[in-house]
Amino acid sequence: MKLQKSTMCGLYAVLELAAHADQQISAGDIAEKYAISLNHLAKVLRALVRARLIESVRGPGGGYRFSGNPKRVTLLDIITLFEDTAPDLEQAASDDHEESRALHKMLRDIDGIAMTTLRSISITSLLKVIETERRKSERTSHGQSVRLSSAGRA
Repeated sequence: MKLQKSTMCGLYAVLELAAHADQQISAGDIAEKYAISLNHLAKVLRALVRARLIESVRGPGGGYRFSGNPKRVTLLDIITLFEDTAPDLEQAASDDHEESRALHKMLRDIDGIAMTTLRSISITSLLKVIETERRKSERTSHGQSVRLSSAGRA
């Protein structure tokens, strides 16, 4: 599945804000961390504010903060803000051959499985996966630096 740039920006922003739910984070900080255009990110943040997933905090030290429930907000909630996830009913109606109908039925089934999966992954779950990956990466890089330093002594 290929997601639009806006969708990826939205996912990055929500994950960043949910990971630091006790803080307000500026759009500039998010844009810099993920190498996103600030103008593009601003549009995405407005959509997330309209969806009430995040809130804008004005004034000195302002920025954005996550306002949803990370245990209830799912990947699908964010993706549907930026992607058309509706099935292609027009294509299904024009199928003239059994092979085409069977293929499109399978593709609709696959889409259904993907939607169910995205609906089942909460922000909290994804943040746990991110933390696990971060720890693995730190252990790996720490192990490599230990091996390098001990190889230098040999």
